[in-house]
Amino acid sequence: MLVLGIESSCDETGLALYDTERGLLAHALHSQIEMHSEYGGVVPELASRDHIRRTLPLIQKVLNDAKLALSDIDGIAYTQGPGLSGALLVGTCIAESLAFTLNVPTIGVHHLEGHLLAPLLEENPPQFPFVALLVSGGHTQLMKVTDIGEYELLGDTLDDAAGEAFDKTAKLLGLGYPGGPAVSKVANQGKKGRFKLPRPMLNSGDLNFSFSGLKTAVLTLANQALANETDSDLQTKADIAYEFQEAVTEILTTKCMSALRETGLDNLIVSGGVGANKRLREQLNFATKRKLCHVHYPRLEFCTDNGAMIAFAGAQRLKALEENKLNHSFTVRPRWDLAELQKPQ
Repeated sequence: MLVLGIESSCDETGLALYDTERGLLAHALHSQIEMHSEYGGVVPELASRDHIRRTLPLIQKVLNDAKLALSDIDGIAYTQGPGLSGALLVGTCIAESLAFTLNVPTIGVHHLEGHLLAPLLEENPPQFPFVALLVSGGHTQLMKVTDIGEYELLGDTLDDAAGEAFDKTAKLLGLGYPGGPAVSKVANQGKKGRFKLPRPMLNSGDLNFSFSGLKTAVLTLANQALANETDSDLQTKADIAYEFQEAVTEILTTKCMSALRETGLDNLIVSGGVGANKRLREQLNFATKRKLCHVHYPRLEFCTDNGAMIAFAGAQRLKALEENKLNHSFTVRPRWDLAELQKPQ
C-alpha cells in the first residue's frame, strides 16, 4: 500500500510517500521558521496561508522524487490534530479533496502518534513494548506503548512543557526563535557551576513534570545577573542557558529511567523536537547503557514535524482497517488526548 502523508499542524508543511512493502520512498519539508521569527513565535493565520501555498508543490516534489504519479497512491494520511485549527484544516481539506478525486481511502492521524512511531522508520527499530518520552511543542509525556494504538499514560506535564520552557527561556535571554536550538547553541559556551537552578518534581515520586517554576527561576536569575548591561552579558546568558539545559535534561532523564524501572521494560524511545537536543541524548545514552537498557531516537530531521511520520502512522492504521474510509467527511481536532486512541481493528 502506497500512502501519501500530509503534515500541517503548525509551522511546517511536510509531505511524504511511504510504501508498506518498500518503506519510505520520498519526503519533503518546508519550514516557516524564518517567517515567524520576525514575530518571536508562530502567527496562526500566516501559518495557514503558507500551508496553502506549499502543500501542492510539495506533493508534486515527493511524487517526482519517487518517480511515481498521483494514480499510484493507494491512500492518504493527514494530521487531524492536535494543532492549530486553521493549519489542520488546510492539510485535511487538501487530503480529502485529493482522495475523493482518486477514489482512495483517507485516515486522520494523531500528531503525537506520528512522533511516537517515528523511530520505527529507522533501520533498527525498537520492538514493542517500550516506554516513550514525547517532548514535542506543548507536550511532555511518558507513555507505555504495547502496540500501535495501545498507549498508557504514565506521566504528563502539569503546566509548561519542556519545549515551551526552552522557548520562554530563549525569549527571556533575548536569544531568538525557535527557542530550543537557540538555547542549546548558547549553552555550549556556558560554564558549569556558576548558577544553580531548581529541578522541579525531580523527586516527586511520580512520573509527572512541571517546568513553569523553572521558567520563573530563570526570569528571576536573569533579572539579577543581567541587571546592568556589561561586556560580560553574553557569557552570563551562556552560563544561565547551560544551567537551564542541565536542569531540563536531568529531569527528563531521571523520569525516563524511573518509567523503565516501574514498567519493567528495557526499551526507551524519545520523540519530538526536544528529542534532538544533544545534551539530552548524551545523558539518556549514558543512563540507559549503565542500566543495560536501550534508547532509540528518530533521525534528527524526523524529530521536528514532518510528513514521513504521518505517512508511516497512517499506513499502519490503513492496512489494519477492515473497511477503508471512502465517504470523505472530516473534522479536525485541535485538542486531542493521545490516550483516546485505540488499536486499529
